Amino acid sequence: MLYYLFELLEKIYQLPGASVFQYISFRAAAAVIISMGFSMVFGAKIIAYLKRKQIGESIRDLGLAGQKEKEGTPTMGGLIIILSTLIPVLLLARLNNIYIILLLVSLVWMGFIGWLDDYIKIFKKNKDGLKGKFKIIGQVLLGIFIGAILYFNPDVTIRTDVTALGNIENVRVASTNQNIKATLTTIPLLKNNEFDYNSLISWMGDNSKDYTWLVFIPIVIFIITAVSNGANLTDGIDGLAAGTSAIIVFALGIFAWVSGNVNFASYLNIMYIPNVGEIAIFIAAFLGALIGFLWYNTYPAQVFMGDTGSLAIGAVISVIAIIVRKELLIPLLCGVFFIETLSVILQVGYFKYTRSKTGVGQRIFKMSPLHHHYQKLGFHESKIVARFWIIGIVLAVFTIVTLKLR
Repeated sequence: MLYYLFELLEKIYQLPGASVFQYISFRAAAAVIISMGFSMVFGAKIIAYLKRKQIGESIRDLGLAGQKEKEGTPTMGGLIIILSTLIPVLLLARLNNIYIILLLVSLVWMGFIGWLDDYIKIFKKNKDGLKGKFKIIGQVLLGIFIGAILYFNPDVTIRTDVTALGNIENVRVASTNQNIKATLTTIPLLKNNEFDYNSLISWMGDNSKDYTWLVFIPIVIFIITAVSNGANLTDGIDGLAAGTSAIIVFALGIFAWVSGNVNFASYLNIMYIPNVGEIAIFIAAFLGALIGFLWYNTYPAQVFMGDTGSLAIGAVISVIAIIVRKELLIPLLCGVFFIETLSVILQVGYFKYTRSKTGVGQRIFKMSPLHHHYQKLGFHESKIVARFWIIGIVLAVFTIVTLKLR
């Protein structure tokens, strides 16, 4: 909204300084300050409201140290993250940008699905919450929407041959190179690091390009579902999901910045994605919201994000990765989510396998997800979280290095 206001003031009244709103860097900086400030200042008020309404976490007895003390801690804190992201984005971003629209829909939609789950747990006194199949349906519907828009919308284009320009902040500059519609993505570490989803069905013949959506949309659905559930599984101890997500989002912000800038794309010899630089405002707001939320979520947590936050966080991260064509880097960048999810799959799979073979189920880990395994080993949750954050930082650095390492 402010973007359009200052654009009008610059054009009609030639207001001094109004042009600063044309710069993504300025608006991104303002977004992170506003979101962080809102989440830290109003977060306390939201937590107090949740306490008054007795919207507290019901803790299952898993035999973990310090578990009983968490009983009654306010949940649905994901609302802090969502509101702290929405406000600066609506104020500062160009709302007609297709990528901003997709991210807003992802945040609100999965936030709503998570809110339903938390509502059923708290107010209906059903510890299972929203049935798993309904969560999956929500994730699939979002995946279909995101995949269809990215595939069919004419504003979603790329440019593989870019020429450096003088002003790195001028996101509207024209170029002689042509934007194209393509289902290309980035394969890390390879010299010619572009992969076309169409190659998966090239055996269908010359008309295969008309049916690439049959492959592309299911892949988008899988990615959104996997990352969203991975974030949900990671949200098990104070500060783990929010801190890990902040690290991931920061790395994705770098990818969005360089992919949406002609000069950086030319220098790094990477795919240029027109208009994608605008999502730096969303990413900055999201990052600020996560950091502000951590103020209250670090040990001992004053609030939990609940599924309201974790499902929304995972969905947003996956959609950003798909938008900047870095979805194949998700297993590395979101390595903590990946390991947590894998630990659950291995634990359940091995238990069922050994039970079918011997009649007695056996476990690989003392408990899954993996962070609970370390709690069972006697590690304090603060140490577990800190070490997982360090792993997340190392993975993020490796991911960013792939921009030049081929």
